[in-house]
Amino acid sequence: MKLLSSNWVEVLYLVAAACFILALKGLSSPKSARRGNLIGAGGAAVALLVTFFGNSLSHVVWILLAIIIGVAMAVPAARKVQMTQMPQLVALFNGVGGGAAAVVALMELSTVSGAIDAGGSKDLGNQAAIAFTVLVGSISFAGSVITFMKLQEIMTTRPVILPGAKPLLIGGLVVGVGLAGSVFGTGHELLAVMALALGVMLVLPVGGADVPIVISLLNAFTGLTVAAGGFVLHNTLLLVAGTLVGASGTILTRLMAAAMGRSVLGVMFGALRGGSTAGSTAISNRPVKSVSPDDVAILLGYARKVIVVPGYGLAVAQAQHTIRELAEVLESKGIEVLYGIHPVAGRMPGHMNVLLAEANVPYEALKEMDEINPEFKTTDVVLVVGANDVVNPAAKTEPKAPIYGMPILEVSDAQQVIFLKRSMRPGFAGIENELLYDPKTSLLFGDAKDSLSKVLSAVKAL
Repeated sequence: MKLLSSNWVEVLYLVAAACFILALKGLSSPKSARRGNLIGAGGAAVALLVTFFGNSLSHVVWILLAIIIGVAMAVPAARKVQMTQMPQLVALFNGVGGGAAAVVALMELSTVSGAIDAGGSKDLGNQAAIAFTVLVGSISFAGSVITFMKLQEIMTTRPVILPGAKPLLIGGLVVGVGLAGSVFGTGHELLAVMALALGVMLVLPVGGADVPIVISLLNAFTGLTVAAGGFVLHNTLLLVAGTLVGASGTILTRLMAAAMGRSVLGVMFGALRGGSTAGSTAISNRPVKSVSPDDVAILLGYARKVIVVPGYGLAVAQAQHTIRELAEVLESKGIEVLYGIHPVAGRMPGHMNVLLAEANVPYEALKEMDEINPEFKTTDVVLVVGANDVVNPAAKTEPKAPIYGMPILEVSDAQQVIFLKRSMRPGFAGIENELLYDPKTSLLFGDAKDSLSKVLSAVKAL
């Protein structure tokens, strides 16, 4: 059912590629992120329609059936997913992309192998791209499934070190590369199985706050496999789109690792040498200063400047609308309210920005770490809602701490610090926060939304 000429196909593919580039540009800012997302979706729709109507396709009924099933699964999942589960959804989508690229490459590899067996000429570049796609795509798929299971807490978020993990991993890499180099006659299924095992072994030792960084790295892997698939299929659009995802994913991975004060190699292999985020899940029994919502309201009501530090606990409680309403009431009393956003607060970059934008918090009030840190010295009260690791002084004072070297929000410079917590359970990195025991720190225990609602009522009554 070819309705478009080859020239029109190339022109429309170029339009779709331009949409993808503009989408990335739009996603660089919260103000333009929604527009960028729509532009990217439009580009993907153009690419899909051009592929469907610009080629003589076989098995059209099966293709349409697959599209219908995919839409029926994806739309409800995307619409119903909570913000707290967005990183898991990203991990799954990323894994599906890598797996799809690997399956396509396996099919192409079978075709190429058949041609070679029949006496066909060898195109080494094409064969290398196919083997690369099978290897890296399968690693990305298996690794993404493990990151999903960790974030969803289907399995432990702590590092899992298999017996003989180092030699197993090194041996698996050697065997995988060897299979990739000799796979063109037979053995491509074995390559895929080995790559799946490698993906599992690579991600199992990663734990705690390092998991989102690995999601970004695997996203870059998927982009590279899609780009290689474009080379194999002689599809320029796949080549462009995959390169964009691979490059942006690589840059994001480096930025996230830098924000954590870690190297990418340290994130991936730190547990194998005893240096990964492998904290404790034990709950401390040390005494802390606990306060009531009325106490917090008095501190906030008589402050001149308040900084809110949101974290994953805010997202879990869905308290973003309540914190925005509280901020508006404080501002109506002449109190300056700002939001301190750490680059890796939550479970993915931009998690807190999106969450607060959903509650119509002004973009101007959201301050990144480098911009907000000097403000803490002149701040009367810092309200830490569900954050822990991104304000933990151990990142500066404890060389043995798994987050040592990570830049943090300097909330300890403020006059008063109030933590909203459910319990004394450690944060995602699994380490104790000494700031909780500082004389200037008070803790308000309970669900963040419920606690903030009580504080809001008390502030209104002042």
